[in-house]
Amino acid sequence: MIGHSNIAIEKPRSARFTPEKYIQLCKLGAFDGMRVQLIGNEVIEMPAQGNKHFATIDRIRHVLQGVFQLGYWVRAQGTLNLSPHGVPDPDIAVVLGDADHPADDNPTTALLIVEISDSRLLFDRTTKASMYAAAGIEDYWIVNVPDRQLEIRRGPQPDATEDFGHGYASLLTLKPGENAMPLAMPGGMVPVNRLFF
Repeated sequence: MIGHSNIAIEKPRSARFTPEKYIQLCKLGAFDGMRVQLIGNEVIEMPAQGNKHFATIDRIRHVLQGVFQLGYWVRAQGTLNLSPHGVPDPDIAVVLGDADHPADDNPTTALLIVEISDSRLLFDRTTKASMYAAAGIEDYWIVNVPDRQLEIRRGPQPDATEDFGHGYASLLTLKPGENAMPLAMPGGMVPVNRLFF
């Protein structure tokens, strides 16, 4: 009988990437046909998108385009380069700029990020929220589909208990029948009931 007490067992490790390496691999087509995002140093594969989820993204983009007009670009699932924290594709990101005259590189910040969340609600509330806070995103909204409520997180601040060492100071929860107002557009009213089917 052979003894195994001196054999070191090493756990398998996931691949770790810098944002620069990840972007380079994307340009080379390494992830073609895959729905992936870089969160921290890890490439996360996203689940297939249901028709209702995609329709909700389109609905919210349309609502926000009525609030953010000239000089703003309401992007649906466009990549943000939030180096060194990650390279996500949020469901909606409102950035300064114009879709008719895009810059060569992906935006490095956003005035508002919206995630439509059903099966990945916990991930959006914790890991993604911490990443967005660490990147200095001032206004982060989660359209919580199961509970039919809008969760608005604001005031990014250091928090050692969070994944990226940052979290949000405030959380406001709104229900259909109430109105939300983006920080970057104080006069723009978003009826919460228009965010849901």
